[in-house]
Amino acid sequence: MSGFIQQIINGLSIGSVYALMAVGYSLVYSIMNFSNFAHGGIIMFGAYFGFFFMTLYKFPFSVAFIASGICAALMAILVERVAYKPLRDRRAPFLYFIISAMGVSIFLENIIIATIGPTFRTYPEVFSAQPIKIGNLAIGRIDLTMFIISAVFLVLLIYLIDHTKIGKAIQATSFNMKASALMGINTDFIILLVFGLGGFLAGLAGVLFGMKYTVYPQIGNITLKSFIAAVFGGLGSLQGAVIGSVLLGIIETITSGYISSQYRDLIAFVLLIFILVVRPMGLMGKVTEDKA
Repeated sequence: MSGFIQQIINGLSIGSVYALMAVGYSLVYSIMNFSNFAHGGIIMFGAYFGFFFMTLYKFPFSVAFIASGICAALMAILVERVAYKPLRDRRAPFLYFIISAMGVSIFLENIIIATIGPTFRTYPEVFSAQPIKIGNLAIGRIDLTMFIISAVFLVLLIYLIDHTKIGKAIQATSFNMKASALMGINTDFIILLVFGLGGFLAGLAGVLFGMKYTVYPQIGNITLKSFIAAVFGGLGSLQGAVIGSVLLGIIETITSGYISSQYRDLIAFVLLIFILVVRPMGLMGKVTEDKA
């Protein structure tokens, strides 16, 4: 029984980081009606920002962590201005946005390879490797930190969306952008804000993921898991993205612990296919005809 609980704890840790990534997907999807596949590039840059802030500039972890989120947010806004706004101005089909997002993702990955190099880099030790023992359970300090930090920022985001004026403006814009503009909401600013929020959380997720594992140009590929989690929970639903991410993290760790780690990625994509076939809107999503 203790082994099962241990897997649940590990799943909550990685699932919480998936959630930070997945809510960025859901935020952009709810406003722009397309899946932002460039999100992985922002996560990658967040991981590199944190690494260089802590090693090159010797920033303490807390400063490097927040600074990485801010830099990633600015990069996400830049991507929106350069890659997506011209398409919005021309009222291009959603397929064009997806193609542009894929192009941006490939560009960001390769610019890191060309300038910094493909070398794997390891964060300096911030938290002790000695786990916290509770009976037969061992909780890694980095895992506990990942869960607490992710939970705090996700709660703050949900509070912002549900209980503030700017959050109501985001909800209104996601429901009907044209009507929101007619009611006086600056939809262009809301789009920038959504990309900034998604980029900030992606940067934080990149730092946490890089600390637990390593930093390398393809680290943004992990965003495929967050995309699966967002689809699982329901694209466009923040609560669904969080629930889907946590469940995916638990399913992956249980698969690794009781079957084989080789099936960890396989089970994620099997889950994606199953959800798309059985319940395409996800656990908490709504049926839509115009989003792709």
